[in-house]
Formats: sequence, structure tokens, C-alpha cells
Amino acid sequence: MDMEVTAWMSLHHAMNAQDDRRPFSKATLRRIAAFARPHRRPLYAFLLLSVVMAVLAVATPVLAGRVVNAIVDRSATSTVVGLAVLIAVLAVAEGGLGLANRWLSARIGEGLILDLRTAVFDHVQRMPVAFFTRTRTGALVSRLNNDVIGAQRAFSDTLSGVVSNLVTLLLTLAVMVSISWQVTLLALVLLPVFVLPARRMGTRLAGLEREAARHDAAMSTQMTERFSAPGATLVKLFGRPDRESAEFAARARRVRDIGVRTAMVQHVFITALTMVSALALALVYGLGGWLSLRGHLDAGAVVALALLLTRLYAPLTALASARVEVMSALVSFERVFEVLDLRPLVAEKPEPRDVPDGPVAVEFDGVTFAYPAADKVSLASLEEVATLDTRGGVDVLHDVSFRAEPGQMVALVGSSGAGKSTIAQLLPRLYDADAGAVRLGGVDVRDLSFASIRATLGMVTQDGHLFHESIRANLLLARPEATEDELWDVLRRARLDALIAGLPDGLDTIVGERGYRLSGGERQRLTIARLLLARQRVVILDEATAHLDSTSEAAVQEALAEALDGRTAVVIAHRLSTVRAADLILVVEEGRIVERGTHDELLAAGGRYADLYETQFDTRPPLEPVA
Repeated sequence: MDMEVTAWMSLHHAMNAQDDRRPFSKATLRRIAAFARPHRRPLYAFLLLSVVMAVLAVATPVLAGRVVNAIVDRSATSTVVGLAVLIAVLAVAEGGLGLANRWLSARIGEGLILDLRTAVFDHVQRMPVAFFTRTRTGALVSRLNNDVIGAQRAFSDTLSGVVSNLVTLLLTLAVMVSISWQVTLLALVLLPVFVLPARRMGTRLAGLEREAARHDAAMSTQMTERFSAPGATLVKLFGRPDRESAEFAARARRVRDIGVRTAMVQHVFITALTMVSALALALVYGLGGWLSLRGHLDAGAVVALALLLTRLYAPLTALASARVEVMSALVSFERVFEVLDLRPLVAEKPEPRDVPDGPVAVEFDGVTFAYPAADKVSLASLEEVATLDTRGGVDVLHDVSFRAEPGQMVALVGSSGAGKSTIAQLLPRLYDADAGAVRLGGVDVRDLSFASIRATLGMVTQDGHLFHESIRANLLLARPEATEDELWDVLRRARLDALIAGLPDGLDTIVGERGYRLSGGERQRLTIARLLLARQRVVILDEATAHLDSTSEAAVQEALAEALDGRTAVVIAHRLSTVRAADLILVVEEGRIVERGTHDELLAAGGRYADLYETQFDTRPPLEPVA
């Protein structure tokens, strides 16, 4: 191995070693072993091949020395040719084993990435909505990418590196000592001159790399936020594009400056270490040549020692950073386990029930609820704060009780922040009640399976969220086995069939991020079409017509009439005109139901509902003009 390559390797190890002196428990190591257990056979083969390759790496310089001795001694041609052929065979074998070792490394590493990513992804999907309302999406995605890959490196790189480097080091030292202890001692004396600058420069370069990574992350965040449809709109309205451009350019220039400094530091370092390496070789040749001329050493031994010298520094410098690399990998494992150890507050029982067949009633029985504190549902590292907010536990719902009979519509009205949406979120178990019970078909939702709840209850929210996929894919989210005719049927019932048919790609039209290629009313009608396709027996409408103009609202109301027909419905609305026909209207204020009745009954009572109605429609007679 060329000494310049050895210098690069030592610099690489020093740069990528991030010292972390936190202790790790045996439980963490046992969990790592559990993830590695399914890959134990290829892992054993991988380690065995690493040892064999280390032996071959030491054998080649020894054979090269014997070739030189055979030439000097004018041995038979067959001897020289035989040794050369053996070296060639070892080279081919080393190359073949290298390919096999790389395949095993990739298989183990990628398999471990698959296991960790799916474990984290599946676990995160089971987390309650409160987790997602607090967590930074970028930090969570980083666990699935950077930390998972860092953990994988413990097996595919660090573990094999420690084994192969340790075997190579021991064999190399043993062979060098057996050839000449004087030259070996000289090589070890020069080792600090080689290793210490690598550690210092590596730390400096690692700092530059981390700073560049921070600026890159900031640029990525800026681009992600500014390049989305709402972000771009906000910048155009308020963000002053010149200022945005200046901020981005400043970060980009800083990354450029760091890149220049990094390149120069690397070049100076490699040049200096190459000179040190050349000096070491010169000393080996000098001392070895002197010993050879005095008859204490063969000429071939001098060549073998020079070649072995290059096999000595690389494993030594790698092993010098091995502990730090292992700790870095363990940190990645710990960060992955940190997410896996976060217990979902909303969990399915071991033997859940299904919602009974037939029409479904909805019932709230003395429900009290408080949103959980951050330390119950999140992690400080995922919120990117020093400590989590421990506030919480303040009741937002107080003894809420009502019943929607099968096929009835119950409307929730009241001031903003009164608790209407919170009531709606308890039905599909986005949260669990702290006291009392929420029932579907007479069964507490905490006793039901998630699949049964999803099959029974559908919800349309005011933002009409859609994925950045085709219209077809967004519809099939409700029922993947739906036929083409069924898709067009629900689009017709949602008053969207003519619009979709007129698009160039029809059902395969991409709706854009969050459906921004469609108007607000079109997005809402598409979510209603998705609801119709699901054929659920209970429907929740949470401000489904909010923020729509009159024309769009009329179209959505027609689609909603289809969606609500024959279904039990809980409807939240600010516009009281949309709930006049409700079978029961509940007025919610400060987490309590303060009034209940039909539209006419509540108007006649002259209470809070009447005040809301008069505020919206201004039914009071006009004031007489002042004379």
C-alpha cells in the first residue's frame, strides 16, 4: 500500500472519529446484538474473510522479499517464476475475497438499515397525533437516515476494521520482529510523528466539516420551506426575495470558504505525512541496507521490511481511532433506540373487539380530557430543545356527555378554542379520554381494534389534506381494492367527475404537494369522494366548509349531502347555516356543553346559541336614525 494512501486513511479515521465518552449499558449492547442476530451467519463469514485477507496482506511483502533474495542468490529461474506466480495467485485471491467481503459487508449493512428503518417507521406510525404536533419532521427523518446509517457502520465498517486491522497489525509486527527487531523498533519510534498530526488535523477538519454540514442543513431547510407552495407564496407576499437571496448566498459563500480551507489543510497534511513516510522508508532502507552490507540481513528482507512498513501504519492509525469510532456508532444506535423506547400513549389492546354490524351510535359518557405534557409524548432531541416542556394536564374537556343515534346528525358549535375539535379527535382515538368513555356502537373505543375504527369512522378536516401523488392514489388510500367504475362513481357523487375527466391525465393527474394544484373547494370534494369510497358508517366533519367562498361551499355542501346520507354524523361548524337541519345541536364553551337542542329550540331559548346566530346573521332590527 502506498504511503500516501496510508496518510489518507489515517486522516479519514481521525476526521470521522467523534469522541463521545458517555457510558453505555449492557442493555444497549444486548439490543444491538438482537438486531445483529438475524445476520449472524453472513457476519461470521464476513469476519473470517477479513482475517484471511489480513493474512494475505502480510504474506505478499514476505514473498516479494524472497523473490529479491532468489534474484540476488541467482537461484533457479523456476524458483523466481514460482514465487512470482504465487504472488499473482495471492493477488487474484485477495481481489476475489475482497469482492466477496464487500458483498457480505453490503448485505449485512443494508439488511441492518432495512431492519432499523422499518422498526423506526412502524413504531413512529403508532405514535399519537400529539407526537407529530411537537416533533420537527427533519429531526425525525434524520433518525431514519443519518443515525440508522451510523448504526449500520458499526457492523459493516468499524467491526470488520477492528478485526482485520488487529490481525494485520499483530502479523505484521510478528513478521517484522522476526526479520529485524532493530528496523521494527525504528518504525515504532517514528509512529507518533505519523499519528499525532493526523489526530490534530483530523479534529480540525472534522470541525470544518461539521460547520459546513450545519450550513448545508440550514440551506436545505430554507429551500424546503421556501420552495413549497405556501412558503413561496409567503415569501412573495412578505418575505422580501432579495433578503432571502442574500441569506442563502451568505451561507453558500461560507460553505465555499470552508471547502477551500478544507482542501488546503488536507493537501498540507497529506504532503507533510508523505514526507514523513518517505523519511521512514529512507531510514528503513538505510538501517536495513547497513545491516545487509554487514551480513546481518538479506537484501530481500530489506525490501520485505519496507513493504511491511506500509502495512504497519495504516492499521495502527485506524486502531488508534477505533474506540472513538465504536462510540460514535453506539451513539447512533442509542439515538435510534431512543425513538423506539418512546411508548405510544394510544395503544391497541391485546385482544381488541370489532364495532358491531349495522347502524352505529356515537356516545360520549362523562368525558374529561387534558392534552398530555411534552415529556409524555416527545423527545427533546426531536424538538431540538434543551429540555421538554413539562406543562400539561390542564383539562380542556369537562364531563362531556351526549349521544348521536344511528343516522342522526349532531352538530357542535361554539367559540374558537372551546373544545369542539378535541371532541372530534377522541372518536377515532387520535387521543384517549382521561375519564369517562367514548363509544362506537355501544363499545368503548379503547376496546376496539384500530382497523375496526378506521373501517367504521371517516373524517373530513378543513385543510382537505392530500398527498403529492395522483388523484387515483389519493382515492385508493381509502380502499385499495376499489375498481375504476367505483372511483368514477364517487367522483360523480362528489361533483368532480367532469373536472377530472377534463384533465389531460385524468385520474393519474398529480395533485401537487398537499393538493395545491387544486382549488380549496376541489380539494375538499376530493377528500369527500375518498370518504364516500371508504363506505364508513360514521362521519366526522371538522369545519369541512371553512375558508371556502359561497360557490365552492355550495358545491361542497352538495357533496356532503351524499356523504351524510344514512350515516351517523358529528359536524363541527362555525357557519350556523350549515347545521340548521341537525337533529341535535350542542353548544360548547370552555370544554363544557352549555346548551343542547334543535335550531328552533335554541333560538327560542335566547342563550349562547342565539347570540352566535345573531352575531353571524345580524337579525336585530336596524337602529332608528337619530333626529
